[in-house]
Amino acid sequence: MYYISHYNDKYSYLDGIQMALEGGCQWIQLRMKEASTDEMRPVALKAQQMCKAAGAKFIIDDHVELVAELHADGVHLGKKDMSISEARAILGSDYIIGGTANTFDDVKAHYKAGATYIGCGPFRFTTTKKGLSPILGLEGYREIVQKMKQAGINLPIFAIGGITIDDIPSILQTGVTGIALSGAVLNAENPIEKTKQIIQIINKWKN
Repeated sequence: MYYISHYNDKYSYLDGIQMALEGGCQWIQLRMKEASTDEMRPVALKAQQMCKAAGAKFIIDDHVELVAELHADGVHLGKKDMSISEARAILGSDYIIGGTANTFDDVKAHYKAGATYIGCGPFRFTTTKKGLSPILGLEGYREIVQKMKQAGINLPIFAIGGITIDDIPSILQTGVTGIALSGAVLNAENPIEKTKQIIQIINKWKN
């Protein structure tokens, strides 16, 4: 499970991250889409400390320079962010670099550019993202995973975009590596328990 930070009326970015960590999530992405680097820095510093204490990976969305400055574990780059090859040139080989993909061609390009993992979506319509790419659904994931196998591309691929807990088993059946979630955790009645439940479902399928 990969938690993508967001906020709502009840919880801040850091609240959400804390609850996901308490629920056992080991991959956290700080995503503050409209924020400047200066606005993001204090939140990133706190989030990084929380992730270190929990032994979790800490990824920052988009801000490559902040990743380098804080020595975060990595960066996630969307389609309109800096290119993966450029980020790899800045950060070097030790950092995790994730790329957003909507098609197999995206995956192939990211793989060649040196991506560490793929965030693939959207699974369905989601309100947490503006300028959404075409919806993939289960068939879209099956096709992309199959093409990756045929091309010998062995990169972890996370399904993302409007996923609910009930969708997880059928998504994992397509062959994707993991599930990236935001609203399903943050908007739950008990986000910590919801995270535990999600991880249990994923582990059951993976074993």
